[in-house]
Amino acid sequence: MRFTFLISSLLVLCLISCKEVANQYEPLVKDGMAWIPSGAYQMGSENSQSRRDETPQHPVQVDGFWMDQTEVTNAEFTAFVEATGYLTTAEIAPDWEEIKKELPPGTPKPHDSLLQAASLVFQATKGPVDLNAYDSWWRWQPNTSWKHPKGPGSTLEGKENHPVVHISWYDAQAYANWSGKRLPTEAEWEWAASGGKQEVLYPWGNEPVNEGAPKANSWEGDFPYQNNVRDLFFYTAPVASFEPNPFGLYDMAGNVWEWCSDWYAFDYYANLKGSEVANPQGPEKSYDPYQPYLKQKVMRGGSFLCNEAYCSGYRVSARMKSSPDTGSQHTGFRLVKDAAFVALK
Repeated sequence: MRFTFLISSLLVLCLISCKEVANQYEPLVKDGMAWIPSGAYQMGSENSQSRRDETPQHPVQVDGFWMDQTEVTNAEFTAFVEATGYLTTAEIAPDWEEIKKELPPGTPKPHDSLLQAASLVFQATKGPVDLNAYDSWWRWQPNTSWKHPKGPGSTLEGKENHPVVHISWYDAQAYANWSGKRLPTEAEWEWAASGGKQEVLYPWGNEPVNEGAPKANSWEGDFPYQNNVRDLFFYTAPVASFEPNPFGLYDMAGNVWEWCSDWYAFDYYANLKGSEVANPQGPEKSYDPYQPYLKQKVMRGGSFLCNEAYCSGYRVSARMKSSPDTGSQHTGFRLVKDAAFVALK
């Protein structure tokens, strides 16, 4: 049995290598996953759009792996819940005793109305607002979860092929454990999003998102009050609604933010400067000087709310972070698998 598995694994790797030699980035797809070949690249960015936590660029090498072509859908997550009875973070009332451990000492307990099962729902404003005032467009809505993405009374009818949302990092990890896959590292995610191309701004290349044909589900117009819906979607779009990148991956920009396995550290890239890292797993612990008491995980890819004037999160190098127990209307995930675990059929 062990010998048979070894031979099968070697045949898979041979097939992959031969494919790469014939055409370095010709998509190789199997069971809804795309092969991401090994590669070395400059992680991060140093341009006019770069945020401080994206710098400095540093050399990274990643081994080959398989990645879901699309974000996990409502239909797929429904199968997981039906098989396991799993309750997501948004379906469970927050525990104040746990929450206050990550807050400054002496933080007063919030009103009981905030300590109930709920999630964050986007609500467009009536006009221009301070783009640092996130509470202008986010609403903490009880009885909101992946099953009720827009709040009480909303359903998944007709949205089976949309990405599942209101997913915390813990929810994504639970699904990964059940499916036999794992969350991608931040380095794997960025390499995959680039399509194997060096120094590209977006998964499709360098053409600005608002020029040419629609390339991703993002906010086109004046955020957060006017969306011209040029890409045809105000909220989430069905997965694979836009052209894939060179690796055969869909929606690596826009639609929903995607969880990575790594802890977020604002100064992680700075600490790696000057050293080449193979298969980085991220920092050992979370650090954010703006929220020093909060532990956070990395998210990538941007969402349907991203806009040039607001976050431009659909850039390949753009980083976002959130506490692992938090989900929202624009948070989802996709998974990866190591090459050795993919069998020939």
